[in-house]
Amino acid sequence: MSFMAVVSGAIIMGYAVAALFFLKFWRRTGDRLFLAFAAAFLLMAATPLLTNLLHVPREEQSPFYLLRLLAFLIIIVAIIGKSRRAAPRG
Repeated sequence: MSFMAVVSGAIIMGYAVAALFFLKFWRRTGDRLFLAFAAAFLLMAATPLLTNLLHVPREEQSPFYLLRLLAFLIIIVAIIGKSRRAAPRG
């Protein structure tokens, strides 16, 4: 097993653990922001997982890189939605 495979596995595990924490917070509060963060971190975990399983040499040149873009878009939309709901109307 190569060093890069171990590092990729640690990165995937970190993203998955973060997603589980956000799911726990979502179940506790019901806040959709936490659900969006959990989905985004699962997508971010899927990117290195798929590139390693399919032996893609350069992640940034693969279509899987779009998963990372989608994850960040989910985070941005969730934060904007949360700030608009929390903003006082007046």
